[in-house]
Amino acid sequence: MDVFSIFTLCGGLAFFLYGMIVMSAGLEKIAGGKMEKMLEKMTSNPIKALVLGAGITIAVQSSSAVTVMLVGFVNSGIMKLSQAIGIIMGSNVGTTITSWILSLSGIESTNFFIRLLKPESFTPILALIGVIMIMMSKANTSKQKNIGTFFVGFAVLMFGMGLMSAAMKPLADDPRFAQILTAFTNPLFGLLVGTVVTAVIQSSAASVGMLQALSMTGSVSYAMAVPIIVGQNIGTCITAVISSIGVNTNAKRVAVVHVAFNCLGALIFIPVYHFGHYFIDYPFKEAINPFGIAVVHSIFNVATTIILFPFAKLLEKLALKVVKDEQDEEEVIIDERLLMTPSFAITQCYKVTATMAKITRDTLVMSVRMLKQYNPKVAELINKNEVLIDKYQDTLESFLQKLSGRELSDEDSNKISQLILSISDFEKIADHSIHILNIAQKMHRKEWELSPETIEELKHVVNAVKEVFDVTVNAFVAHDLNMAYHVEPLEQVVDDIAYFAKKNHIKRVKKDKSHIKRGFVYAEILNDLERISDHCSNIATNIIQSIHSSIPKHILRNQLKEADVGEFQAKVDAFREKYAVEPIVFNKE
Repeated sequence: MDVFSIFTLCGGLAFFLYGMIVMSAGLEKIAGGKMEKMLEKMTSNPIKALVLGAGITIAVQSSSAVTVMLVGFVNSGIMKLSQAIGIIMGSNVGTTITSWILSLSGIESTNFFIRLLKPESFTPILALIGVIMIMMSKANTSKQKNIGTFFVGFAVLMFGMGLMSAAMKPLADDPRFAQILTAFTNPLFGLLVGTVVTAVIQSSAASVGMLQALSMTGSVSYAMAVPIIVGQNIGTCITAVISSIGVNTNAKRVAVVHVAFNCLGALIFIPVYHFGHYFIDYPFKEAINPFGIAVVHSIFNVATTIILFPFAKLLEKLALKVVKDEQDEEEVIIDERLLMTPSFAITQCYKVTATMAKITRDTLVMSVRMLKQYNPKVAELINKNEVLIDKYQDTLESFLQKLSGRELSDEDSNKISQLILSISDFEKIADHSIHILNIAQKMHRKEWELSPETIEELKHVVNAVKEVFDVTVNAFVAHDLNMAYHVEPLEQVVDDIAYFAKKNHIKRVKKDKSHIKRGFVYAEILNDLERISDHCSNIATNIIQSIHSSIPKHILRNQLKEADVGEFQAKVDAFREKYAVEPIVFNKE
């Protein structure tokens, strides 16, 4: 084996890893929100978590990626540690599918149909089909393009596997290589090699692929391969360990569980295999092939899962002992590890924005109450909420900007755009709430009081704004189109009753000049409430447009009012009647 063979080996590994990345990206986009829905259905049932872990790993073709996702989920509070343990075990089972796919390279036969199963036979056609699908896809991120990307990624991966196999073929007749292999008869050395190589390239799939390519030389026995395979499972934990740096204690515990699970599996499996052949007849010194590696890889992961699954609670307790609780741990709004899975990331952004919306709603309610009875402690809480809302906005917008730089589907890109707009609207609602608080402080300082008539009118405007905001938040949280369509009629009512409230107050000021200064204050409050309802209308429009993205906003607004004039007007009249104070309020004379 000369230096050019080493170059070929490195190039093969590069193609393999790149193919894995491309294939995983294609699969993740094809699965899209389906994986997120699977997680939504997950309960505390550990068996369901195990099955989900296997399914998601098969979908993204990387147990390391799944573990990093779990660190992000636990760090963001989406998932509990107990739920993550089942998924970690399932991901170890799901990752075995890759070794089975790679084992097809070892098929030897002259039969046409059997030869057709060899990746080197069908992957060129698969690559051609994939390229054609990508070139013919109209949308830049359509489903057709994603499927084509998956085909091309798989073809590149298998091409890299072929290059690695070709680079290692000369080793079969190299006596120096045979001498090196004698070192692998020591299981501890094999375990160390498997761990280190996998940790360096951070991909157990690539490490298994290299071993399968090496096995084609016929120089690797089962006794040599088994410790390496077990070591590869330990080495893949390095990604989770690196990912756990700088996260909260629960997220660090995910990495501890992953490492403990694979190390305990190694402690059980290697002694049993290494000494078990003295009692039971199974392959030990015989040469192993790619198919045999796939079998051993599956047996180890499945057996480890079966043995340790009943002890999931003990693994959790071990993680709790290893990683102690930290004091004053800063709350994580959203974890940037979720960037690697856009569909999950967008869903989590909606959930975090919903939390921001609820804080904004509480801030608005407290601010309005301050107009009636000022309380310094409540004012302090409102100001803290405003700082928190600003933090939510900055964090979410920064995260979404980074996410928009990823390769996304058209649907996900549209959702990100609408999310950014909605986040801005929620933050502006909080700003108007702070302005109302400032007015309340001014009134308290100057000992101003609103007249009973003004308070009665204001109560109805405030109630209408609260309802429009509640409907908006509920529509946003549930992503409910029908509820979003109800926002615009109520927003029209807020505009109407605010208009007549201003007119009535002008009449009162004309009769009693002492109302002039307070009249300006009252007008400011009404303006803030109107602006809040306008932002609610914007958010509702964003919800609708996140689904009907092809309709421009101004046209959509007109359609909301003109699509069914009778129904729209009926809603407006119903809301107006609900919040009417006296018939005089709606007298335009």
